[in-house]
Amino acid sequence: QVQLVESGGGLVQPGGSLRLSCAASGNILSINVMGWYRQAPGKERELVASITSGGSTIYTDSVKGRFTISRDNAKNTVYLQMNSLKPEDTAVYYCNADVRSRWYNTYRDSDFWGQGTQVTVSS
Repeated sequence: QVQLVESGGGLVQPGGSLRLSCAASGNILSINVMGWYRQAPGKERELVASITSGGSTIYTDSVKGRFTISRDNAKNTVYLQMNSLKPEDTAVYYCNADVRSRWYNTYRDSDFWGQGTQVTVSS
């Protein structure tokens, strides 16, 4: 089994910054894509940013230029640096990882989610 543990959420004023972290542990051979999603009340969960093991990144348009995703492959950890935060960034942020795990005498690829961390941007 694989566990994703997030940290770094909280309450911040508009224009402020937060840094989210997500550490993966367990039966891990490799991790392809790691990403951050968010879900605001009454809305669908949406992709915020993702990063491949090679460092290629994708961002949703609303966070481009303000958020930066990065990862430490040796630590199986992904980060989300969030600057210039706006009230509309308020949501529960979830970490996601596409993990290759040992499975009997072979392997399998599975998708895992963290428990979520609340980010609230308010004055």
